[in-house]
Amino acid sequence: MTSFTAPRNSLGALDADAAAALVSAAADVTLVVDEEGVIHDIAIANDDLARDLEGQAPWLGRAWADTVAEDSRPKVAELLRDLRAGAPTRWRHVNHVTSSGEHVPIMVSAIRIAGGPRAIVFGRDLRPISTLQQRLVEAQASMERDYSRLRQAETRYRLLFQTATEPVLIVEAATGRVVEANPAAVGMLGQTGRRPVGAPLLDLFEPASRDAVEMMLASVRATGRGDDVTARTAAGQRDVVVSATLFRQDGTTLFLLRLLHTLAEGTAVVLPKPKSKLLKLIDSVPDAFVVTDNDGRVITANAAFLEMTQLAAEEQARGETLDRWLGRSGVDLDVLLATLRGGGPVRLFSTVLRGAFGATTEVEISAVAMMNGGKPSFGFAIRDVGRRRVAQPQPGVAATRSVEQLTELIGRVPLKDLVREATDVIERLCIEAALELTNDNRASAAEMLGLSRQSLYVKLRRYGLIGPDDGSEGA
Repeated sequence: MTSFTAPRNSLGALDADAAAALVSAAADVTLVVDEEGVIHDIAIANDDLARDLEGQAPWLGRAWADTVAEDSRPKVAELLRDLRAGAPTRWRHVNHVTSSGEHVPIMVSAIRIAGGPRAIVFGRDLRPISTLQQRLVEAQASMERDYSRLRQAETRYRLLFQTATEPVLIVEAATGRVVEANPAAVGMLGQTGRRPVGAPLLDLFEPASRDAVEMMLASVRATGRGDDVTARTAAGQRDVVVSATLFRQDGTTLFLLRLLHTLAEGTAVVLPKPKSKLLKLIDSVPDAFVVTDNDGRVITANAAFLEMTQLAAEEQARGETLDRWLGRSGVDLDVLLATLRGGGPVRLFSTVLRGAFGATTEVEISAVAMMNGGKPSFGFAIRDVGRRRVAQPQPGVAATRSVEQLTELIGRVPLKDLVREATDVIERLCIEAALELTNDNRASAAEMLGLSRQSLYVKLRRYGLIGPDDGSEGA
């Protein structure tokens, strides 16, 4: 500790007020205590600190040790003992206690006043430092929690990556080198005994396949997506389907590559027997079953659907929109797809299925959305209900269902389509009512409706009320 070399010359003669001002300015809280530690005066430089310490009144005349916490009293006693012995004092951390029981941390030191029994205790407010320390502790605890979550997530990722049966590679986009490969990918690439990590990706495929893989990666890098390509591995001589996804990690662009066996591969994935039997059952059930893509284009269809649509082979349906065979073109399929894309299933949707040669079948459609290769697809179950309605005629059912379906179209199709659909519903209802009133005498029904018999036959065929070759007038 060093002091002024010539305080009398530099500071001059200071009176008590000037000395008090200097002492008060030198510390946040200043105490004047006697040898027994009784507080005779107090100065607090900070208003916030004065408010927390409840001012001067509660302290004056009390022992200094009574104003601090229990664990701070030995420090106060030691400091007073050093003062009485004339030994130099060092800074100590004590906690003053307010009437509400809160602790106010103060760093204190003391100096004995020359020529008297009293001493001056200087205190520095440690609350700002304590607040910073508390924030530091909280930040450290938060970092530890985040780090623990990251380690757990990485452990789960590693476990999933290593145990996944699907071959997966992680490739750095800038260099084209393999960063990670799971055991399934190592086995498929014929790299048993050595991992392909660090090797150029294109070296894992035959020279004839490298251009296709490279173009696919360039497309993914440029647009974020690319078509899957078929390539042959260099070591295992296997044909695989390669697909890629672009992602970023720690400022680095990476590819996630999936390698799948082609269907022609002898080691292609074989469905379990229960699943295989289920597919055979779907293909042979009397109800039609169709799978379409997100736009309603047919991916596959069973034999019952081909029979209803009068098609000879599945290839004739594949790639065509389902709207080609539905009764109300441009309306029914839009309603079905809007419902499925919204996440809800379709149950018992009534419509008509048209055949390639003009045959019509009244059907009910139930449909559900599913994921196929990461892309949304739709499955449609179509049931022929024409015979059931003929056997059990219920005049009010068809009309009710038509009105309900028409109501469901509101907000999904343009107004002009709604008006056309409403006109069709009313026209069909009027024709059915006329036939019922005339006991199915079509000549009388045509006269009642103000139509020629030929126009009536056209409308009857249009609404599926008679067969395409039925031209009789009825009774």
